[in-house]
Amino acid sequence: MAAVTFDIAPGARIGEGELEESFIRASGPGGQNVNKVATAVQLRFDAARSPGLSERVRERTIKLAGQRATKDGVIVIEAGRFRTQERNRQDARERLFALVARAAEPPPPPRKKTKPSRGAVERRLKEKSGRATVKKMRGRIERE
Repeated sequence: MAAVTFDIAPGARIGEGELEESFIRASGPGGQNVNKVATAVQLRFDAARSPGLSERVRERTIKLAGQRATKDGVIVIEAGRFRTQERNRQDARERLFALVARAAEPPPPPRKKTKPSRGAVERRLKEKSGRATVKKMRGRIERE
C-alpha cells in the first residue's frame, strides 16, 4: 500500500505517517453523548522534523502556529466542533493544511520608498504657515 502524501504548496508536503491523531472527550454541552464518546481529535504534527517542508516553510509554520506549537516544534491542533469523530478529524487536518499553506506563501515584495512631489511639499508648508497665523491671532490682545 502506497503512503498517502498531501501536496499543500510548493515546498510543503505532508505524509500521512507524519500525522498523529488521538481521540479525546469533547467539552461543552451534549448530554450523555459527550460523557461517553471520545469525538474530539487532537492532531499532532512534528513540523521541526518534517522532511516534506522546506526550511523557510518550517520556520514560518512554527511561528504562525504560536501557542499551538510546543518548544520541540510539534504543532498540536484540537478539533471538537462537530459531533462525529470523522468530521472533527477532517476539520483538524483542514486547519493544519491551511496553516502550512499560509506559511508557504511567498513573502510580500519589498516596499518601494517614495518622495512627496515638490508641489505637495509646498502645499503642506503653505497650509502649515496658515494654521500658525490663525493660532497666533487667537492670542491675548494687548492694549496700549
